[in-house]
Amino acid sequence: MMTNRYNEYDDFAWAYNKMLGTESMQRFLPVVEQLVLSHCKEGASVLDLCCGTGQLARELNKRGYRVTGIDGSEAMLSYARENAPDVEFIADDARTFCQEPKCRAAISAYDSLNHVMSIGELGQVFRNVHASLVDGGCFQMDLNMEEGYKARWRGPTHVIDGDYAVLFGHCYDEKTKIGTVPLTVFRLFDGQWTRSDATLTQRCYTREEITTSLKAAGFVSVETYDAEKDLKLPGGIGRMFFLSRKG
Repeated sequence: MMTNRYNEYDDFAWAYNKMLGTESMQRFLPVVEQLVLSHCKEGASVLDLCCGTGQLARELNKRGYRVTGIDGSEAMLSYARENAPDVEFIADDARTFCQEPKCRAAISAYDSLNHVMSIGELGQVFRNVHASLVDGGCFQMDLNMEEGYKARWRGPTHVIDGDYAVLFGHCYDEKTKIGTVPLTVFRLFDGQWTRSDATLTQRCYTREEITTSLKAAGFVSVETYDAEKDLKLPGGIGRMFFLSRKG
């Protein structure tokens, strides 16, 4: 039985679905198409790890792929099942999930794996992904690198709309390599304003740490792409894409 499931996003799920899920999918889908889908035939099995509220899984399903989405937040998955009713979604932790080797590709998008707070646990995630892939399968993920934390995690920001407001406090500690995001969500619901609070954390890893850990997990090749310089991704400063293959 799974224990210690990552569920810090539960209190943020509504706001994430409302303002970030679709926007993030639209920004990142061209990269997924370029690096992964160009090598996957229609009908192939694809794992969407840390799938959030399911917008990416929905688009992959529309393109004819058989998608399995895994996320640690039950609240996020409740929206994912509404957004993509034809996709199989499983509540599980990236550090402990176990899938049979059936997937032609695995994707973990939107710096989701920066939320894994030690290189040892991240290595276990990579081993789990490796075990879920067929021979020759590929794994794409993106991570915030230190350049990105220094550029973007520089104090409070906010989003305000007619029926909600979200306050973010981004802070990055260069000594510990940890980023912290305290956030508060105000939501107008049935004529009443409600408030929820959460604190999210991320760890900054180096390219060398990630490459070494991926190869230790069994991946035979690791390619890296700078989001801004190599992939021309708007606002991609300090984001790195890793594309790994199982032998």
